[in-house]
Amino acid sequence: MDFRLTGDQRALRSGVRELLAGRFGRDALRAAVDREGTVDRELWRQLGEAGFFALRLPEAEGGVGLGLPEAVLAFEEAGRALLNGPLVATHLAAGIVPGAAEGGTVVTCATQLRGHIPHFADADVALVLYDRSWRVRYPKDLPSARAVRSMDPLTPVHRSSPDIPTAPPHPDGTLLTAAEQLGSAARTTEAAVQYAKERQQFGQPVGGFQAVKHLCAQMLVRTEVARSAVYAAAVTGDLTEIAGAKLLADEAAVRNARDCLQVYGGMGFTWEADVHLHLKRAWLRAQMWLTAAESEEIQADALASAL
Repeated sequence: MDFRLTGDQRALRSGVRELLAGRFGRDALRAAVDREGTVDRELWRQLGEAGFFALRLPEAEGGVGLGLPEAVLAFEEAGRALLNGPLVATHLAAGIVPGAAEGGTVVTCATQLRGHIPHFADADVALVLYDRSWRVRYPKDLPSARAVRSMDPLTPVHRSSPDIPTAPPHPDGTLLTAAEQLGSAARTTEAAVQYAKERQQFGQPVGGFQAVKHLCAQMLVRTEVARSAVYAAAVTGDLTEIAGAKLLADEAAVRNARDCLQVYGGMGFTWEADVHLHLKRAWLRAQMWLTAAESEEIQADALASAL
C-alpha cells in the first residue's frame, strides 16, 4: 500500500495553505482572540466557496468529490493556522444540513466534547450523535446550555443539557481532529527551530546548544510518527488505527507546544507569543471525540482480540 501523496494531493495541501495564509494570517488570528473566538461569518463563507466543507460531498450533490485522505490534508493545514470555529462538525454536516457545504450555516456538534458544546453561541445548528446516526438539533432545543470558561481563548464552550447521551466513537470526526493536532505539532516544531536559529545567547544562536537541539529533534520525531499514523488511518479508515493516530497526534500537539515554550524561554509565556494558543487548543482537542484513555482501550481490545 502506497501512502505517498499524489501530485493532486500536494497541490490541494499547498492551495489550502495559501488560502489560509491570505485570509487567516497572524493579524486575523489575533483579531479572533480579541473576539474571544467568535466565528468570522465572512471567512466561513469564503471557506465554503473554496470547497473546504464540501471536499467529500459527491460532485453530483455539488461537492468536490474527494475522499478522507484529502480532507485530512485540508484539516492539517487548518490546525497549522489555528483556524477557529467548528470546522469538523460543519464538514461532517455537508449534505445533511442545508447551507453547511457552502459555509452559509455554522454547525457544531453537541456530543464531541464530553458534555460541552464548542461555539454553541455562534452555531445555527447542533448535530447530536445518537446510536451512530446524526440528529439535527437547534440551539433553542438546548435551553439549559450555559456558557462556561474555556481553556482555549479561541474556542468558547457551553455546558450542555444532561439529556444528551455520550456518543460512540465517530471515526471521521476523530481522524479530522487528529489531523488538526498534527498540523499544530508541525507548526510548533517549525516555530521552535526558527526561534532557535534567531535567538542569541552567549554570542551564538541557542539552537547551537545540545539541549535545545534535542528538544527540536524530539519534536520532529513526534510530528513525523503522528503524520505516518494519521495518513495511514485516512487510507484504511479502520477505527483501531484512527484511535492510534489520535493518541499519537494528541501527544505530538501537546508535548511539542510545551517543548516549543521551553525553546522560547520567558518569551514563550507572554500573551504576545502564539505558542500558548497552540498549547491550549491542543489540550482542548485532546478531549474531543476520543480521549487518550478511550483510544488506549480501543487499542487494548484490538490486541486482545488478535491473541
